[in-house]
Amino acid sequence: MPSQNASDNAKAAIRAPQRQRGRERVAALLKAGEVVFAEKGFDAATMTEIAAQAKASIGSLYQFFPTKELLADALQAVNGEALSRMLEALGQKSERLTPTELLDCLFQDLSAFLIAHPSFVTLADRPAADKAQKTERRNRMRSQIATLLSRTNPPLPRERADVMAVIILHLMRVSVAVSGETDLPIRDAVLRDLRAMLVRQINEP
Repeated sequence: MPSQNASDNAKAAIRAPQRQRGRERVAALLKAGEVVFAEKGFDAATMTEIAAQAKASIGSLYQFFPTKELLADALQAVNGEALSRMLEALGQKSERLTPTELLDCLFQDLSAFLIAHPSFVTLADRPAADKAQKTERRNRMRSQIATLLSRTNPPLPRERADVMAVIILHLMRVSVAVSGETDLPIRDAVLRDLRAMLVRQINEP
């Protein structure tokens, strides 16, 4: 499958540098991609803009990432692992939290993650994204969140936890979009209502 090979090549591009300088260069290129993809979207972003954002030559960018799609795949892989680690860390304390308390933690942590990684949703929604990997990543996130909810005190029934995991991820996107509207006078009130909606949903019998 070509898209799978592309993803494998993207991961290889991240691992390839053996020297510290090379690893730092790759990290700078991925960070630049994060910024440009978030600002321009995947289709409008250019490799020239990404190289300029990283203060690197276009040749250096192509050395590590021969195509824009490979760069996007690599960035999604890195950000996906970061999100998975964040959810795993939250799992260490989920058994000490009520469902509402865990929801607050999820709301804060996921919102902070999406703000820190603004290209994550943009790249996940791009038409060229590998559908199998996209589905696997989405299902993995939902499963991790559902598992967290099923381990609270008291635990949420797994069937209900699965439903809430889908709702939470979609509302996180909305909350990040609203957070970005700095000129919206009622922004804080909207965010409070989003949280209240989640609390009501999670406490439904």
